[in-house]
Amino acid sequence: MIQPPHLHYTNPIWNDDFPDPTIIRAEDGFYYAYGTQTKREGVIINLQIARSTDLVHWEYLGEGLPEKPVWASRTQKIWAPHVSEHAGRYYLYYSAKPNAKRGLCLAVAIAEAPAGPFTDIGQPLQCGPGFRNIDPMAFDDPATGKKLLYWGSGFGPLMVRELADDRISFLPGSKTRKLIYPAGAGDPKRYDQLVEGSWVVLRDEWYYLFYSGNNCCGDDAHYGVLVARSRSAMGPFETLAEATDDPYRMLLEGNEHWRAPGHNCVIKDAEGHDWLAYHAIDPRQPTFDAIDAEQGYSRRVLLLDRLEYVDGWPRLVTGGTPSWKAQPAPVV
Repeated sequence: MIQPPHLHYTNPIWNDDFPDPTIIRAEDGFYYAYGTQTKREGVIINLQIARSTDLVHWEYLGEGLPEKPVWASRTQKIWAPHVSEHAGRYYLYYSAKPNAKRGLCLAVAIAEAPAGPFTDIGQPLQCGPGFRNIDPMAFDDPATGKKLLYWGSGFGPLMVRELADDRISFLPGSKTRKLIYPAGAGDPKRYDQLVEGSWVVLRDEWYYLFYSGNNCCGDDAHYGVLVARSRSAMGPFETLAEATDDPYRMLLEGNEHWRAPGHNCVIKDAEGHDWLAYHAIDPRQPTFDAIDAEQGYSRRVLLLDRLEYVDGWPRLVTGGTPSWKAQPAPVV
């Protein structure tokens, strides 16, 4: 283990639009970051990929999904990538809008290297009305050996279902389990009127389900990160708000420097510390030449802050909002 030559870093760690990040450490020793579809210099990028040795300095690798799936070839909503590696193959779970149907779908693509190119399997994993079938996250439960997929949004619940051994289909006979429902309708102070962006971490025999809530984008963006925990990967989960009897309790919310932070992943450094990577809107440059107006042209940059666990719950070492001053860097 070495402390990087730069002992500190300052957010953002990537100062371009890079929404809904997933970061993994691949077998080649590099960290890889994957982000939602965007436009760069007038060119649409379906799957953004960047690479780093230290979680702070990133090299942009460009397009990771050069060919859209045939069933979504005419749409521009390729969202929320999650990548995991198994036996030398890399599985991309993402959301896309089909050509001929309303709503969005869960999808899978495969590559032989972490930088791609990824190739879609040729058909969606699951479709439905609205945008409930988005934000997939795959998780192998070490306690049971089950291969699980979490997803959900669209004013519905967060859900989980077991994948088959091929990792590109659901296990026959398995059922979808609903984990966390949106709440607080009509209360503008609450972040859980819509819930999405699941991310699961196992630590000290607790399964922590990180998730985001409310409106990610636009002039009225009101987004933040919440958390729940369970002794089982498939629940039931108790939310931090329930545990503290405080319906407004958050893990992360915005401040004057960073608006609408959310849709996180969690990555571990060489000392075993968990780091929360997530996107946020910079009020100094909140918009850009986006693909369309549906997400308010919001420019969501990539931020990083360290987590600690106190009394069985995670919290940011810098408090409940994103850092904007120099912080100790991850150890790699």
